[in-house]
Amino acid sequence: PLDNEEETAAAKCTQTCLGELLSISDFECSLCIRMFFEPVTTPCGHTFCKECLERCLDHQPNCPLCKQSLREYLKAGSYSPTVLLQDIMLATFPAQLAERRELHQAEMAELSNLTKNIPIFVCTMSFPGVACPLHVFEPRYRLMIRRCQETGTRRFGMCIYENVKSFADYGCMLEIRQIKLLADGRSLVDTIGRRRFRVLRRGHRDGYNTADIEYLEDKKVAGEELQELQCLHESTYRLAQQFCEHGDLASRHILMQHGPLPEKEEDIQASADGPTWCWWLISILPLDPSYQLNLFSTTSLRARLTQLQHILSALLQQPP
Repeated sequence: PLDNEEETAAAKCTQTCLGELLSISDFECSLCIRMFFEPVTTPCGHTFCKECLERCLDHQPNCPLCKQSLREYLKAGSYSPTVLLQDIMLATFPAQLAERRELHQAEMAELSNLTKNIPIFVCTMSFPGVACPLHVFEPRYRLMIRRCQETGTRRFGMCIYENVKSFADYGCMLEIRQIKLLADGRSLVDTIGRRRFRVLRRGHRDGYNTADIEYLEDKKVAGEELQELQCLHESTYRLAQQFCEHGDLASRHILMQHGPLPEKEEDIQASADGPTWCWWLISILPLDPSYQLNLFSTTSLRARLTQLQHILSALLQQPP
């Protein structure tokens, strides 16, 4: 058996021999023209960075070089790294590989920021504490969702479309709870609403919208004002219960789809967004999106409850 010194000498010899035979351009991805990062090899024998290949497959299920169908490869949904290639790169160009890894980590760190350049999905109204199931099929959103997974934030912003501005001034951060990948690369994404935010600046990244944001927070009240707010909260919740027990066909259908009215929370000011049941109710009521957005952007729980009381009273007075 070789002792440590001999092993080191053998490794150095291998590195020198490989270094003489190979150049850095042998390890260049033909898509990003950078050194391979997490290289994967397709069944047709072509190698790309994992991320580069995934982005190509978002658009069409064919090899970017020879155009051979990769439908079955895409259906498998997992890309195994080309271990031998990684080992050769590590043995031959360790410094360049470390540099490439640092570059990737810097890109991931930039994508992990949750107030600057956050990804924005422009689609529907979503609300704090309320589930928001999504069907993701557009290439730009497939990329966006994958990045949210890879960075570990599992979060992105949801805004409704607005003319001229491209998306509304207010939105909700969504957290990915579960993803079901379909065989053709589409996915069913189960998300839940987290914090509300206001858009400060709009931008773009790789085809999808981004925004710099600030989070909204309900104004806290105390003393007599808090007692009044609690009374208003109690009476509005009772109206909401009546509406849900109202029993007409439309509300029964709503409850089948969205589940029961959430429980009352002990401390109505505990969350920056106020009680979840209010948002659940706003999400199921037959309201115009611009009106929903108006309720959404208010930072006064009192104003929100007063509006809900008016709406519920009007709906409950209608003949079934």
